[in-house]
Amino acid sequence: MYYRRKILLALLQTFGKKLPKIDFQKYLFLLNTNRSEPSFEFIPYKYGCFSFQANQDMSTLTKYNLVKELEKIWELNDNTNYINSLKTSDKISLVNLHKKYRGLTGNNLVKYVYENYPYYAINSTIAEEILDKEKYDTVLKNIPDKNEYTIFSIGYEGKSVEGFTNQLIRENVKVLCDIRKNALSMKYGFSKNQLKHIVENVGIKYVHIPELGINSDKRQQLNAKEDYDILFKDYEETTLPANKKALEELYEIFLSNKRIALMCFEADHNFCHRSRTLKALSELNKGEYEFKHL
Repeated sequence: MYYRRKILLALLQTFGKKLPKIDFQKYLFLLNTNRSEPSFEFIPYKYGCFSFQANQDMSTLTKYNLVKELEKIWELNDNTNYINSLKTSDKISLVNLHKKYRGLTGNNLVKYVYENYPYYAINSTIAEEILDKEKYDTVLKNIPDKNEYTIFSIGYEGKSVEGFTNQLIRENVKVLCDIRKNALSMKYGFSKNQLKHIVENVGIKYVHIPELGINSDKRQQLNAKEDYDILFKDYEETTLPANKKALEELYEIFLSNKRIALMCFEADHNFCHRSRTLKALSELNKGEYEFKHL
């Protein structure tokens, strides 16, 4: 079993084997803020900090009958002592978490997290209701307000979907433009439907533009920089000219929304065709607008 899933089970065990789903996410968030290497990352969601990976893991654990899912509650359905399976440092962290926060539940727990980590409340549907004016104003001040025309490029290699999405949020990206030929991934959160659901629920529109992708058969045997240079030269000479309309539509999306991000897999844009797509866009705007690699 993945170690991160043992943490989820141990968290439930620590809090009496049953927790409301919102409380569960908040306790997990507080636990991870004190870990040198967090097992989970979080995004500002409808009720504050939320980990899609943790939620997916919990759903998987229900399939193994280790967890029972009720409408608003997670319940441990197993008598294994998962706390004992953790590293000593994590056992101590769980004990301290329970000791410090066990008296905080429901809106009181949510309010505590909002007041101490206001960024994670920026998309909350209840922040204004449960916070006083001063604290709510602090939340509003954490909403990114960058508004200059900018085209970003971003790869998801080595990132969680939460870390990836937080980069977009912090740059106030309005549209995520997926230029993979096939928007599928073995990594959780990055297949088309998953990614669309996640980013659009934090206010970022998702569009898939497969015409600007590269066929997978052309991506075989990429072992050296020279191989990439040949691939991208072909991309610039064949794919982009053949899909000029798609490129122009992408540019119109940019002009209409001001801040967009082109996404693909590779962390280093120099080894990704999105760098060449950006180059083509720069020729359309004649250097008038800013480009930035995340």
